[in-house]
Amino acid sequence: MNAYLASVLENVRTKHGNEPEFVQTVEEVLSSLEPVIEKHPEYEKVDLLNRMVEPERMFTFRVVWCDDNGQWHTNRGWRCQFNGAIGPYKGGLRFQKNVYEGIIKFLGFEQTFKNSLTGLPIGGAKGGSDFDPAGKSDAEVMRFCQSFMTALYRYIGPDIDVPAGDMGVGGREIGYLYGQYRRLKGVWENGVLTGKGLSYGGSLIRPEATGYGAIYYLQEVLKHENDTIEGKRIAISGYGNVGWGIMKKAAQLGAAVTYFAGPDGYVHDPDGVITDEKLNFILEMRAKDPMHCKPYADKFGCEFVAGEKCWGVKDVDVYMPAAMQNDVRMESAEKIAASGVKYYIEVANMPTTNDALNFLRQQKGIIVAPSKAVNAGGVGVSALEMAQNSERLVWTAEEVDAQLHKMMKTIHKESADAAAEYGLGYDLVAGANIAGFKKVAEAMMEQGCF
Repeated sequence: MNAYLASVLENVRTKHGNEPEFVQTVEEVLSSLEPVIEKHPEYEKVDLLNRMVEPERMFTFRVVWCDDNGQWHTNRGWRCQFNGAIGPYKGGLRFQKNVYEGIIKFLGFEQTFKNSLTGLPIGGAKGGSDFDPAGKSDAEVMRFCQSFMTALYRYIGPDIDVPAGDMGVGGREIGYLYGQYRRLKGVWENGVLTGKGLSYGGSLIRPEATGYGAIYYLQEVLKHENDTIEGKRIAISGYGNVGWGIMKKAAQLGAAVTYFAGPDGYVHDPDGVITDEKLNFILEMRAKDPMHCKPYADKFGCEFVAGEKCWGVKDVDVYMPAAMQNDVRMESAEKIAASGVKYYIEVANMPTTNDALNFLRQQKGIIVAPSKAVNAGGVGVSALEMAQNSERLVWTAEEVDAQLHKMMKTIHKESADAAAEYGLGYDLVAGANIAGFKKVAEAMMEQGCF
């Protein structure tokens, strides 16, 4: 490995050894950049990589809120403004009990390159709290969101930093957060948050955007292989907004999700989640109890396998992990390789451990696509929501969908072209890392050292 790259990686491992998710994502990205660094010795002269792996700023704050019984609680909140070289910081907020500084930094680092790939002028950021909204009343969630925004509002704005939703932060939470922002600032800056309701500046297609974009990216991979999406059977993990978007767009294009997994096990529906009745039931099931997917199997007479993931099933054409980070480990990767499935399309942020990802990339006959490219449609449509807010316009669903489709085709092409430019063949993982890195690196170089 290039000596400069090796020194940066060692520095990250030493300084951030207690943040394994952050170390993992830095290792995954930097491992692809050797040919770029060799071609650009000027990057070492200005220590570009050590600057790039260090957040521009990180805010930590307490969030105090009162439950319905009058008991007070204290949580921690974070906002990591990782890199603003190409535009205002942009990235979601995650409310989940396992959130800590390392997860926020991992997500912010990934977001920097993902946002770069969209081609839109947005920098990388992420935030969240170790607050768990599950089981909380609407009033409790509202009070928490109001307290969270009271700590955060000074550091964000339409041209500074634009948060959005992530795990645990949906339309309800975004509404409460924006209401408190408006109350504190006394201005109508609805461009400060994305994922908003349609009544106050939200965008059509936003809830489905990540899943739709993932299917559009898959289409491009299939075209490269002289294949089509019609008739393809897909296995996914997760059935939140992302998984639901995958199901919906796949059905529109003649494919079907025939396996999907939740925390309690996985469902096998040989006919696929292709009807409005099934898609609507997924929404209802998730709203009532996001921890169990067995009710789907009970209602539609499908097979349910408790406590297992669907990785390794052989009667599918595509795997799409769409739940959360490190969902696919080495044991699952070996089952995937043995299944004979050709397409492994990451959707969730960093859903595969590095050893499992490298193993799958080395297998002949498997095409691996990385999450930072595949799931970029979500933040891409968030940026389109920002554009609509700036213009004081509302675009039709068809207009937004067309922009999303075009964006995903471009992301695939630029990733494939970047890999080819450096003699790496059709390596979409390396190509996405290189393409995302190059734009950020050029902007940082042109703006000088700071």
